[in-house]
Amino acid sequence: MPRVQLPTVIPKRRAWNKGRLIGQKRPLLPKQVWAIRARLELAGNPRDPALFNVAIDSKLRGCDLVRLMITDLVRDGKVRERVSIVQSKTNKTVQFELNENTRDTVNTWVKSAEMIACRFMFPSRFHDRPHISTRQYGRLVRKWVIAVGLEPSGYGTHSMRRTKAAEIYRKTGNLRAVQLLLGHTKVDSTVRYLGVELEDALSIAEQIDI
Repeated sequence: MPRVQLPTVIPKRRAWNKGRLIGQKRPLLPKQVWAIRARLELAGNPRDPALFNVAIDSKLRGCDLVRLMITDLVRDGKVRERVSIVQSKTNKTVQFELNENTRDTVNTWVKSAEMIACRFMFPSRFHDRPHISTRQYGRLVRKWVIAVGLEPSGYGTHSMRRTKAAEIYRKTGNLRAVQLLLGHTKVDSTVRYLGVELEDALSIAEQIDI
């Protein structure tokens, strides 16, 4: 009797997002930003205040944030007020400002003993990696939001990217400005990203000439 070849059964891997709430992450409110900032400054690790502040001001995706070089932010020994970065996802240039508090924390960090001979702003502590990974950045964000009593499932690295953009939109209603700051090609992307109501978005967009 011929033997029947049964198909190979490959065990399924556990999905990385099993048991997690997936969806758009909330931006931080100003009071939450200041609560996290205060805790990080009191903790005495100069890297974390610099990373947090640059994440908020730059509005960069995590993949671009972790790859920042010291020379991107510091020229001739001085932290720059305005920075231009080419985004890895779109290959388009985006500009952002660093406020005074952010510049102070960056300056403190780059002058620390840990940064001697480093090229990247946020170097990895593992010798085989030049900078922290996006996963490590995500773990840090989780730690920060838990420390101020927030539910970690509602926040992530995109919360850092969205925080200042959402506040700019809330105060100005200027979608075009937010679009430029986030480096979105289309204003529709900005609308979805901010969770803006369509009618509100259209009424604002009609007033803006591109």
